[in-house]
Formats: sequence, structure tokens, C-alpha cells
Amino acid sequence: MSSTRPLRVAIVGAGPAGIYAADILSKSGLEVSIDLFERLPAPFGLVRYGVAPDHPRIKQIIVALHKILDRGDIRLLSNVDYGTDLDLEDLRRFYDAVIFSTGAIRDAELPIPGIDLPGSFGAADFVSWYDGHPDVPRTWPLEASSIAVVGAGNVALDVARMLAKHPEDLLPTEIPDNVHQGLLANPVTDVHVFARRGPAQVKFSPLELRELGHVPDVDVVVYPEDFDFDEGSMAAIHSSNQTKQVVKTLTDWTLKEPEELTASRRIHLHFLHKPVAVLGEDRVEGLRTERTVLTGDGSVAGTGQTHDWPVQAVYRAVGYFGSPLPGLPFDEVGGVIPNREGRVVEADGEQLAGVYTTGWIKRGPVGLIGHTKSDATETIKHLVSDVETLPRAAEPDPDAVTAFLSERGVGHVEWSGWMLLDAYEQSLGEPHGRQRIKVVPREDMLAVIRGER
Repeated sequence: MSSTRPLRVAIVGAGPAGIYAADILSKSGLEVSIDLFERLPAPFGLVRYGVAPDHPRIKQIIVALHKILDRGDIRLLSNVDYGTDLDLEDLRRFYDAVIFSTGAIRDAELPIPGIDLPGSFGAADFVSWYDGHPDVPRTWPLEASSIAVVGAGNVALDVARMLAKHPEDLLPTEIPDNVHQGLLANPVTDVHVFARRGPAQVKFSPLELRELGHVPDVDVVVYPEDFDFDEGSMAAIHSSNQTKQVVKTLTDWTLKEPEELTASRRIHLHFLHKPVAVLGEDRVEGLRTERTVLTGDGSVAGTGQTHDWPVQAVYRAVGYFGSPLPGLPFDEVGGVIPNREGRVVEADGEQLAGVYTTGWIKRGPVGLIGHTKSDATETIKHLVSDVETLPRAAEPDPDAVTAFLSERGVGHVEWSGWMLLDAYEQSLGEPHGRQRIKVVPREDMLAVIRGER
């Protein structure tokens, strides 16, 4: 690569994965010019639109991401939809390399009979609603008094907690007004969380689990008959302090006396129950589970014994799944862009020159922020080592891409626009003693950014 101009790199996706990749690349020693594209008017991805509003500690990650973009050496181009407003051929025209960090926002499938009945929902869609994602409807059908949540991870706990929590206890958070109004009509009394394996195999974090025990006027109910520990379970408990804490919290809850459970709402945690069918004719009327047994290595086998639970809604929280991107190969089984340590590869195994990936769309929806940073480091290391062989952009001038977007009528939003929206949301929250109140509809967000509010 010639040193007559900076390396031009586009990063598609302005969540933590994309921002960390931009930050690491900016400190790589290369002379580089970075543009960070985002489909939504606001950056920060799942930290803004995937973390429950009553988790401000986790949302503080935005502070660190904000500092990176506020430096001014990484240009944000939000409200630009890859695949609609531009494609890979367009990006190659303006950039020497492209990194895709689009994450995983779809719900993984749960292939059981009845899963498509009205009243059956994906957790990712519900999370997007209560987090004020601008591309989802403003309302949510909260009509069930008894609800089943299928899953054994933190998203299942988030969904259960948000369904059971009283709306007034969410008012100090950044919850959008339409979400608060929707939750006021929620008739729920019981939320049942189902995990197919035992207490030692769930993926709850200790902090998230303990939090359930402190939700006002919500009892956590567990069932001693659901507690079993095989050799694999004991090995997991002895080898992992996190597993040990989770099991202790769950076991302590089994010691509660019935007279202690006086709350108006309840979250039931069921273990060794595998969902096998959603019941109902025209809509959800129940969930059928099969009792499972541990097999000695921490996995389970079915017993053939089933139980029908009378619920009126089912939420599947069995994981997120990536979405294919136009012009790129896609692994339909893993839900990722095929790659070798971040270098995108074609079906024949050949590297797609100048194209890279990082984050959940690279490795699947597992791991925490620390994994995202190491992921980005690996990808950037390979991009830097490939720099001399990268295809050269025909129009590397930074103004060329913004002119292209303007010609197409794309109203892209830069960092200064986000700052206007950020300040406006904070001003909405200030009179109520809240950090912010989110602006939800996309058109309202853009109106604030354009200075029309």
C-alpha cells in the first residue's frame, strides 16, 4: 500500500464490536482514515437497544464507547443502511478495506409444534420493544396473566423480570414513555422460566440471578424436585466460582417457607423441563414440557413424562442469530459470516480480499465485552498484516462517500447529530430525575438531529 494517502477503512455496525475495532485500528500505527457506518440514527448497538433499562451499570459501557467516538479521529455515518443505501461494491469504491460488525439481532429458532401461534414471541423482539428500538412497533400485546419464558441465560431472566416488574419501579430508568404506558396494562401474575438442564448448567450470571430476589413485590419460586446434581454438575460447581454462586442462590431459595411468598407477582424457575410443544388452536393456551434427567456428564435425556402448563403467552429466549448481508457469504447453520480469524472467506475457502468481520456476526452470539475486544484485536491484526495486498479504492477522498450518499438522498447522521439527540434525551429525563428518556420513532429522532425540536 502506498504511503501517499491514509488507508481508508469502512466499518459497518457501530455497536461495541465496531467501535472497538475502530479504536484498535486507529492505534495500530498505520496512517488510517476510518468511517463507521450504522443503520440506526443512534450508535452503540445492543448496549443501547439490547440491555434492559433497569441495568444502568451495564449501560455505562456507553460512556467508554462515547469517549472513543468523541475524539474525532473516527467518523460516524449513522442512518445509513448497508444493503439498501449502499452495498459492498459501493464500499470498495471508497475504501481499501471493509469490516463487518453487524452483530446478531434475530431470535434463534425453537423448532417445536405450535411455536408460530399468536401469543408466541421471540425474546429479541420483546427486548427491542422495551428498549425503544426505532424499527419496532410502539405497542406490545401484554394480555397474559400466566407466561412461559423458554431459556436458561441472562436474556431469559431479563424478559421474566421486565414482564413481572411493576411499571412504577421502572420509572427511574431510561424506559420510553410508550413502554411504561404499555406495561401499566400488563395483567401478569406468574412468569414461568423453563430450563431443560439442571441448576448447575444454567447460563445465568450470579448478579443477574440475585437481582431477581430484590424485585419489589415479586417472589421467586423454585421447586426442590427440579434440583439434581450429577458428576458433571459437581465438577462444574467445583471448577467455577460463578456456577457455585448460581447454585447457592438457587438452593437458598428452596429453603423459603410458603408463608414467606406473599407478593402479588411471581417468577417460577423450573429446571429439567424441556419444552416440546406450544399448545392451542388459534392462539397460545399452554406449554408442554418433558421431564429430563441428567446423564452424568451435565447433559440430559428425555424421560417421556410430560406436563402441560396453562399459559397464555410463550417467549423463547434461546439465543440470538445473525442475519445474512447482501454480497457476502453466510453460514445459515451458525448464523455467521464465514471467516478465518476475521478474514472473510468464500464458500470455496478463498479469502475475500479486503473484507473482514468481528463481533457476534464473526463468532456467534456468545461472550461478553472482553471477548469483543479480543475479537477485534484478532481481526485488526490480520488487516494490518494484509495492508500491502489490499485492493485500492478508486475514490478514496473522504468527501466522495458523503457526496454519494447525498446523491442517493440518504440523510446520514454524523457525531454532531448524535450529540444533539443525546442532549435532547437527557433534557427529557432531567425534570423527572432520570438520566434520559429515549426518543423512540426514527422520524422523531431525525427531527431532533435536524434541529426541528
